Amino acid sequence: MKNAGKHIRTSRRIFLKTTVAAAAAPLILPGHVWGAQTPPSERITMGFIGVGTQGRGLLNGFLGKNTQVLAVCDVDTTRREHAKKVVEDYYSKKNQADYKGCAAYKDFRELLQRKDIDAVCIATPDHWHAVPVILAARAKKDIYCEKPLSLTIAEARAMVKAVRENDRVFQTGSMQRSSAEFHKACELVRNGRIGKIKQVLVNVGGPSKWCDLPEEPMEPGLDWDGWLGPAPMRPYNSVLSPRGVHKHFPNWRSYREYSGGGMTDWGAHHFDIAQWGLGMDESGPVEIIPPDDPKATKGVRFIYANGVEMIHSDKANGVRFIGESGEIEVNRGKFKITPEGLDAEPIPENGVHLYKSRDHQRDFLDCIKTRKRPICDVEIGCRSVTVCHLGNLAYWNHRRLKWDPVKEQFVGDAEANKWLDYQRRAPWNAFRMV
Repeated sequence: MKNAGKHIRTSRRIFLKTTVAAAAAPLILPGHVWGAQTPPSERITMGFIGVGTQGRGLLNGFLGKNTQVLAVCDVDTTRREHAKKVVEDYYSKKNQADYKGCAAYKDFRELLQRKDIDAVCIATPDHWHAVPVILAARAKKDIYCEKPLSLTIAEARAMVKAVRENDRVFQTGSMQRSSAEFHKACELVRNGRIGKIKQVLVNVGGPSKWCDLPEEPMEPGLDWDGWLGPAPMRPYNSVLSPRGVHKHFPNWRSYREYSGGGMTDWGAHHFDIAQWGLGMDESGPVEIIPPDDPKATKGVRFIYANGVEMIHSDKANGVRFIGESGEIEVNRGKFKITPEGLDAEPIPENGVHLYKSRDHQRDFLDCIKTRKRPICDVEIGCRSVTVCHLGNLAYWNHRRLKWDPVKEQFVGDAEANKWLDYQRRAPWNAFRMV
């Protein structure tokens, strides 16, 4: 599936059908708002697609990092208008009380048509990642996209292809790579401090299930058809998209139509770290073995070509690397090496030195200027989420699977290769990922 994105096609008619001409050009902030130290040529203009709980957090993070936020987009009117106000209030505090330059859109395609936006941040539900990313790349926007990268394996590869074809900078939101404890753990593993790796234990949630939630009445202000997008038609339920502004993370993550459950939601963090430590950022496992119990939600095993076994297990606090001469266990704010002292000596100059980032968002913005690939480039996001998807496919189908990480196809298994993607709902079925 190396060229999976080859047949991606988008009808110009479909693309433009619901797209209105770009809004009037926003007011450009005077230099004193940004500070004399930030010349206009260095300001990165941004648009935000999806401003729920996660999107608002990202918006607040990017504000002030020498960016100029020009637009926000959400299918929920309350969230959309709230995000617009957040941006305008931020700039008002910079002594521009009359600034009204942040546009608010319901349709992300309108935002992408704007020539004055350099980069977009996409924080929609997982089923709404691939299409906006592909269209953003074609619109020549650099992209920060929340993890997990995709809903399917085919989508992930199609996203890589779109980003590469359009020479875009892309950061996957697997931000643990920008945390010191994870960097330290993976660098020590890569330099052999605990010997040859035998096994890796990864503790995240289980697979998602099909959505069977009953229909509920919906308050006005949410475009439910727009929220569903390419996903199958389902009745509205507040579990999936609670109305308005709130601080919790909605439970669409538990349902297969929209997400891969804990396997992809947290797997895009912890399996990503396992891949980094194993040096598999451009590869993956060759065999996936489900647990004996078909109802089990832990226990799937991933076998790599070098014999390393990675297990989806509850016997780890985060990620545990088990080597022939020691162990490293790492989680957010936690690092433990056994026996103690194996990390005492610094990594030699000729050792393996991993990409170092102290701020995931700043790394993305810096790379927009340098045109280098960030710490969690689209290929890395693709490979990490593929591991998560492979685990889910083994759970859902209770099948032992053989995987070719070069061709990105199941070996000698035509039935399993049908699982690489799904049929999108019209008009989004115009997007072919394989």
